[in-house]
Amino acid sequence: QVQVVESGGGLVQYGGSLKLSCVLSGRTGSTNVVGWFRQAPGKEREFVSTIHWISGTTYYTNSVKGRFFISRDNAKNTVYLQVAGLTPEDTGVYYCAAGFLSWTQATISDSRNYNYWGQGTQVTVSS
Repeated sequence: QVQVVESGGGLVQYGGSLKLSCVLSGRTGSTNVVGWFRQAPGKEREFVSTIHWISGTTYYTNSVKGRFFISRDNAKNTVYLQVAGLTPEDTGVYYCAAGFLSWTQATISDSRNYNYWGQGTQVTVSS
């Protein structure tokens, strides 16, 4: 099993920024991809960004390109999501997820392919 714990959410003003953290523990060697998803009130969970543990290759959904930046610290088993230029549309619960996935856009952006999930961290952007 892999345990996933997110932190770093909060209330920010329009245009503000946050740094979200995702710490993995347990059998992390059974995973190769870590992703971030978010869910706004009344909406379905959507893909945000993901990173490959080994290569560091990243992928973003179009709406966050240029504003969000995903990175990893392998020594700390931690993945970060730096979010900036926040708007109220970015409000939601941000979830970190891990799994062993083939690196294709369809696969890494589909939440059903991730086996391990955290409890989420709330990000609220005020206008």
